[in-house]
Amino acid sequence: MTATGTGTGPGPVPGTGIRLTAPAPGWSIEADVVVVGSGVAGLTAALRCAAAGRRTVVVTKARLDDGSTRWAQGGIAAALGEGDTPEQHLADTLVAGAGLCDEEAVRTLVTEGPDAVHRLIRSGARFDTAPGSEEIALTREGGHHRRRIAHAGGDATGAEISRALVEAVRAAGLRTIENALVLDLLTDADGHTSGVTLHVMGEGQHDGVGAVHAPAVVLATGGMGQVFSATTNPPVSTGDGVALALRAGAEVSDLEFVQFHPTVLYLGPEAEGQQPLISEAVRGEGAHLVDAAGTRFMVGQHELAELAPRDIVAKAIMRRAHEQGVAHMYLDGRHFGAQMWESRFPTILAACRSHDIDPVTEPIPVAPAAHYASGGVRTDLRGRTTVPGLYACGEVACTGVHGANRLASNSLLEGLVFAERIAADIAARPAPESAAARAAGPAPASAPRTPLPLLAPEARGAVQRIMTAGAGVLRSAESLARAAAELESIRREAAEASAARATHKAPEPGVEAWEATNLLCVARVLVAAAQRRTETRGCHWREDHPERDDASWRRHFCITLDAERAPALHTTATAGFPPTADDGLPAPASP
Repeated sequence: MTATGTGTGPGPVPGTGIRLTAPAPGWSIEADVVVVGSGVAGLTAALRCAAAGRRTVVVTKARLDDGSTRWAQGGIAAALGEGDTPEQHLADTLVAGAGLCDEEAVRTLVTEGPDAVHRLIRSGARFDTAPGSEEIALTREGGHHRRRIAHAGGDATGAEISRALVEAVRAAGLRTIENALVLDLLTDADGHTSGVTLHVMGEGQHDGVGAVHAPAVVLATGGMGQVFSATTNPPVSTGDGVALALRAGAEVSDLEFVQFHPTVLYLGPEAEGQQPLISEAVRGEGAHLVDAAGTRFMVGQHELAELAPRDIVAKAIMRRAHEQGVAHMYLDGRHFGAQMWESRFPTILAACRSHDIDPVTEPIPVAPAAHYASGGVRTDLRGRTTVPGLYACGEVACTGVHGANRLASNSLLEGLVFAERIAADIAARPAPESAAARAAGPAPASAPRTPLPLLAPEARGAVQRIMTAGAGVLRSAESLARAAAELESIRREAAEASAARATHKAPEPGVEAWEATNLLCVARVLVAAAQRRTETRGCHWREDHPERDDASWRRHFCITLDAERAPALHTTATAGFPPTADDGLPAPASP
């Protein structure tokens, strides 16, 4: 890890000179905008860009409706209810963010959020309404002092939002490339974005490695929960967008702040991969956290008890479990009765029963698991990164909204609001030249980039185990140093195998090897940031530094990859972020 320093603001973005090892593109298409990802952020950005007359292509790793958004159970937070205000939503968000939220970004979120939700409804999303009323039914979740969580299908909000947006995309006739893993950013000789390379997994119009050429790229690739052994994230969440941005020279921030959802269905110590989530809305409706003896242990620990911010609840569960020498606690909602479980939480009820647990008659065993990355690719309020022409929104981005700990159900709203702002920024710029005009002019030059040694697919499990043991809910200097050393050993072995291909069989390029390589990249950056932050703040919990230290650490890291492909950390001077760029264009009007 290189020495840290104080950030000096934006300047020319040097490329790292690295890319994934992959075949040369065998096909290409032209567009004005390429959106990578098909969750609420990606599809909203794509629809808005297309409506502004930009030729837009959506690239997604699985099917259009198969990203993280459809797994969101609880809902979307906005000041929609009587007596609620954006100022109250802002206050709750700032408290949850533990001193590291960018207040301007949060104010943007909460003031533009209600109208953005109503636009989503006009796009076809159907939220649950109060009995006998057309008013949106609202519930509470952790950290919220008001009922402001709109939900759909009881506990299937993400699935409903995904359905509505996918239908809108298909109705608009947007060009989509499904089953495609994005590989690397293309840039011209001036360092400006010029598209992406991608690999299509054998289905559809294209196959193999190709390229989408476009002067604007929107990363909406979701999170990186698969860097840990147990997570609520789907298998596609392998940090591809963050890794791509780092290789392209972009800055990332706040990767140390990984939110572990406190109530994930506990399936045993050997459980790996995506685990069933027990939504915070279950506690919002009155379920209690208890130990095996039935004792409520959150009462007296926080004014909101079970509805305290997620980091506080996760820590309380872990402390109680350690005190009693067990691996999990329980969530008790037996008093709901069968009718409420079946109508309000049908998805969760089915998931529990599929594992022979019946919430109607018994408490649910729960434990924290990796859930949401509060950090990501650093952006400004227009979604612009430090690489010209590259935007980011949704979980892959770090807008400053979440700070050190995301407030429940702010993520769908963040994806919605900042995707609209990205589209407004793109629409405010001069329309790109036509493909024919670009073809008639000089070909864009791109600096040569060195292929990055690939990890063997089986290294994915090793990275996950290292991260779970050393950089999970509980962290210390010792555990993080051990994780850093083990990750470096994996990286070094891959480099040696690549350098000695004549005598060693290096991994062949392919989806599993690319995903494992991306996971190692984001894991090394996360560990480097967690090592450097010698305090406990939000969802970053250092056992050896149990107190929050505002004097030293109420600031962010801006992280890039250095010439040796190691994380280079620079601290911001304050809790605010420096600008990402200054292109001289006026800020677009709010949507």
